[in-house]
Amino acid sequence: MFGHYTSRLLTMVGVLAWSLLAIPACSQEKTVPENVVAAVNGSFVSQAEFDREFNRLKTSMAQTGQPADESQTAEIKTKALDNLIYGELLYQESQKQGLEVTDADLEAKWSSLKERFGTEENFAQALAQMSLTEEEVKIQVRRGMAIERLIDREVVQKTTVADQEVKTFYDEHPDLFKQPAQVQASHILVTVKDPADQAQKDKARQKIEGLQHRLKSGEDFAALAREASDCPSKEKGGELGYITRGQTVKPFEDAAFALEPGQMSEIVETDFGYHIIKVTDKKEESVLPYEEVQGKLQEYLKQNKVKENVTQYMAALKEKAEIKVYLKEAQPQE
Repeated sequence: MFGHYTSRLLTMVGVLAWSLLAIPACSQEKTVPENVVAAVNGSFVSQAEFDREFNRLKTSMAQTGQPADESQTAEIKTKALDNLIYGELLYQESQKQGLEVTDADLEAKWSSLKERFGTEENFAQALAQMSLTEEEVKIQVRRGMAIERLIDREVVQKTTVADQEVKTFYDEHPDLFKQPAQVQASHILVTVKDPADQAQKDKARQKIEGLQHRLKSGEDFAALAREASDCPSKEKGGELGYITRGQTVKPFEDAAFALEPGQMSEIVETDFGYHIIKVTDKKEESVLPYEEVQGKLQEYLKQNKVKENVTQYMAALKEKAEIKVYLKEAQPQE
């Protein structure tokens, strides 16, 4: 379904959300000081900056459940160094173009950044874990904002997607825009707290049969759900909204999809207990109309183009730069 597809794709906007800690605050001494891993047009990247970026990437990989092995560690070192080099290249270009960040802009961004940590204590702990001071992070935030403005000016604003590109993508990828069959269902649930206890099952069965009798006698489904259902949906009269296959347990979905709008099921047993289901609407599988997805699709295609164009833009900056690497374990990728 396109809605699910685009929700994943929107995370790709991270191409512009550059890791602030991957932007080195380089010095510009003529002689190479100790603990330097690279020089970018005469500006030095320190070992400490490299270590922070390496640990960030390594931690990120570990959080996916894939701790880095020896070969992956080498790849992470290369990526960490590349991130720092590209960050410095972009910052240098932003300064060439006069893209300064005012103190007011910085303070607004700083306040927003601190809010993500909830409390001052949490923020201070985060800084301590990274061995950074507020002043050091403010420098990096300011540099990050300058880079974002550079990318916006030189890439985002110059990247366009023609209407015909959008339509062609839509026509060539019909499976991405399929809307699965759906039913709008409500239910009344009587839970069985211990399925192994036959006495409890019998008691629950008697209750659901009594409710079924009341429904067949003409009582209102929503009112009875509010009165007797054990599901939180009782607050909405048992309304569950539209469901697709795979969202609920199989006995429930089989019963629901077998009903036509206005019909009510017999008693359905699941691992949760006993249900009576009512379907109020049904939608067959369909393809979302082009007009409905055009806007989101155009934005997705633009994000893809922006990602490609940022890569090309950075490569062009690197080609013109003088870069020296002093870290033997990692060399920047071409």
